[in-house]
Amino acid sequence: MTRSKAYLSLLAVLLCLWQAAAAQDLASFEKRVHVKTLPNGLTVLLLQRPQAPVFSFYTIVDAGDAQDPVGKTGLAHMMEHMAFKGTENIGTTDAVAEKVALAKVESAYAAYDHENQRHVGRDEARVAELKSAWEKARAEADQFVIKNEFGEIVERNGGVGLNASTGLDSTQYFYSLPANRLELWAYLESERFLHPVLREFYKERDVVMEERRMSTDSSPIGRLIEQFLSVAYDGSPYHRPNIGYASDLHHFSATDAGNFFHTYYVPSNMVVALVGDLDPDATFAVVERYFGRIPGGPKPEEYITEQTPQTAERTVVLKDPSQPFYIEGYQRPNYRDKDNEVYSVISSVLSDGRTSRLYRTLVRDKKIAVAAAGFSGFPGDKYRNLYAIYAVPGRGHSGAEMATAIHEIIQKLKTDGLTPEELKMVKTRSRAALLRGLANNHGLADKLATNQLRYGDWREMFRHIDHIDDVSNDDVKRVANEIFVDSNRTVGIMENKNAAKSANKGGK
Repeated sequence: MTRSKAYLSLLAVLLCLWQAAAAQDLASFEKRVHVKTLPNGLTVLLLQRPQAPVFSFYTIVDAGDAQDPVGKTGLAHMMEHMAFKGTENIGTTDAVAEKVALAKVESAYAAYDHENQRHVGRDEARVAELKSAWEKARAEADQFVIKNEFGEIVERNGGVGLNASTGLDSTQYFYSLPANRLELWAYLESERFLHPVLREFYKERDVVMEERRMSTDSSPIGRLIEQFLSVAYDGSPYHRPNIGYASDLHHFSATDAGNFFHTYYVPSNMVVALVGDLDPDATFAVVERYFGRIPGGPKPEEYITEQTPQTAERTVVLKDPSQPFYIEGYQRPNYRDKDNEVYSVISSVLSDGRTSRLYRTLVRDKKIAVAAAGFSGFPGDKYRNLYAIYAVPGRGHSGAEMATAIHEIIQKLKTDGLTPEELKMVKTRSRAALLRGLANNHGLADKLATNQLRYGDWREMFRHIDHIDDVSNDDVKRVANEIFVDSNRTVGIMENKNAAKSANKGGK
């Protein structure tokens, strides 16, 4: 290829990239995003994206683990598991008979749980008898189940990415389908919220118990994080484990889950975003026909105990024959705070890539850690939360060394802030991250629904970048000096007790 041809090819590529970026600005989106609130309170967004005859959706419910009732932690997560079990019309051989059988399961479980939870006068023989009756009722109800029918319908019709996730602040449901399966999607999704059936509930509760055993009980770092959060937070629901306490998981019922569903899974507490090759008029007509069937109701009243501002350093130390680990967290306001984007800038400089300050200092230069990063919004960001920094010590290095190195980095941030080059890099990187997130239907649906739910306006996804552009070095230094103080810090340390014993023996 001649030099002139190579130059023309490069010019063509750059032109294409420029055109793609130009098509991703706010003005372009405002022409293509349509928002409609149904009479029952459900907000629906549609973005036309005709690049391929497919579409993705993202449903977000404004309820997560933080909304779990006291004594029933883990219920929000159970909603995610139940969402794939089907409806009155999907997943059963006989809906009427199954409903009767499931009512018997609940009656039997209530009797068993009441006796099993008795602290005084507990009759072990009676407990065993009631447990047997409950298990028999479950077996009878299971006879009506058509396993995985909901998922199989989606897959047979070209659906991909069928999944859901539960966070501290919200619960999400999503997958993608061919554009000509829009009406099937509307029927399936509206049925999940109109006619949910909590079949195989206790089987799934056992699955969640196993998830807890794997992620927390059998994981040293999982145990450390659970205790770290319980110390870092007091009144806030963030002090509770997102997967639930073991005792709660052994106790709550499908009846409890049904009450949670009917409280939080109301249209006014949900947002649905669709992105793909869809006609707005035809799509909204289908959406209203199916989702309009869901009964409306007021958005749930929300009250949570606010986190008490921290006035003294808190520390958790676990000794375990495992990989050492160090984490520290600093209280910060929720995501609506005027300085929210300043924390994003700090995170980028401390943690993004191998040139980040934490990686460069602890891993590359000092060689005392194998990993190190910082992040905001831990474990959620709807309420007052933590800016957290962690490091995984290398062989022969301790949590104390991690703390010293991290605090040196923080002090430099408080004193000097960022270099002009770092600040420019962060702003460029943030804009690039937004463009990457807008590159596919699923990512777009996620951002549209999430920003609409959080801010009441999907446009905030673009304003976030503008806010980052406005961050100055003085802002970085001011915020760093406000939150990165000893009295606002909680520390979690995992020490290898075998290594400590060996060190003590060697010193004698």
